[in-house]
Amino acid sequence: MKIRLLVFALGLIGVLLLAACGGAAQPTSAPPTAAPTQPTAVPAAPTSAPASAEPIKIGGGFALTGDESVLDLPAANGAKLAAKEINAAEGINGRPVELIVHDSQYKMDVTAQICKQFVEQDKVIAVIGFTDTDSVLACGPTIQKAGLPFITAGATSPKIPTQVGDKTYLACFGDNVQAAVGAEYGASKFGKTAYLLWDKGVEYTTLLADYFKKRFTENGGTIVLEDQYDDKATDFSAQIAKVKALPKQPDFYFISAMPYNVGPVVKQFRDAGLTGPIIGGDGYDTPDIVSVAGKAADNVYFTTHALIDAQGGTEGIKKFIAAYNKEYGHDPENAFAALGYDTMYLIADAIKRAGSTDAAALLKAIQDTKDYPGITGKISFPDGAHVPQKGVTVIAIKDGKFTLGVEMVPEKVPAP
Repeated sequence: MKIRLLVFALGLIGVLLLAACGGAAQPTSAPPTAAPTQPTAVPAAPTSAPASAEPIKIGGGFALTGDESVLDLPAANGAKLAAKEINAAEGINGRPVELIVHDSQYKMDVTAQICKQFVEQDKVIAVIGFTDTDSVLACGPTIQKAGLPFITAGATSPKIPTQVGDKTYLACFGDNVQAAVGAEYGASKFGKTAYLLWDKGVEYTTLLADYFKKRFTENGGTIVLEDQYDDKATDFSAQIAKVKALPKQPDFYFISAMPYNVGPVVKQFRDAGLTGPIIGGDGYDTPDIVSVAGKAADNVYFTTHALIDAQGGTEGIKKFIAAYNKEYGHDPENAFAALGYDTMYLIADAIKRAGSTDAAALLKAIQDTKDYPGITGKISFPDGAHVPQKGVTVIAIKDGKFTLGVEMVPEKVPAP
């Protein structure tokens, strides 16, 4: 009994001492609720919007893996960087933004599933992302049916708004615009005869080739030969044999290709002795073209959204490169990183102007966008347009480096 009394007394003394030191004090109010996080969420800076504020959830659909990841992963990184900066500047109307990113794997069935998840599980108020038309066509109908805004970062088909619906917008120029620039640039710099080759299994490459042909022939050019290849082709010897059999080589070759085809097709053309200028679209905007084709990539020209260069780029691009490098430890891989960045800021600007996350109010704010100062060019949607009219950058590959060829606005653009 004495031992028990002694233990009790010692315990009581310990409790009293702990209370005197404040160690046993209980909080007078509940701790602030932490902002929900996702595996892809970016930590908020100290000056971010209050964590207790309800986050504004925006879906980010990107192929972080798979063939399209060379464009989608940089776009996703650009969007995440923008979200982090927005939160560091006290969010949108005092609320933090939560960018929920899901990997579509560049598989159309997975793409459809993650877009359903955005709507039914994540409860997002808008969706951004994707750099290819096929992914947007797989995702878009679900977002359209839910009545939510959808802004694609880099899918360039000008037909998307009519194919998907009136709630879909592009942050990039249309393929008819970049194809017109390719046609006009090729004719003025190299001549009026061209060879045309395209990937017949993809919407983007098919449309780009068709728009090029329309503008080039309308402008007095002649297509001396046109050909196609399967989407997963790795051997282009059959197409090359036809080109070599021509009585005279054309002034240039226009090859409409996806990022995963660009390096092999260029290298095989050069290895076969076809050294003339090659022109293509923004699918060429990947470091893979140089890493795969090597010196063969010289004398290649392609249309894209901006020159990502710390010396030759615009001031906005230079600041973006510095911020991206600080965040990820390397420079942006291509212009699609900048498109992802612009798209996140564009939707944030629309939410801020709408003063609401209501879908109808947000859609009106997007439609009313005028001269939004994106780093890839000003963005406007005049007279009900859903595709912005932006200038096009032509990149020339020289000595294995991307250099500025010219900035162009085409004289005439084929109808979508």
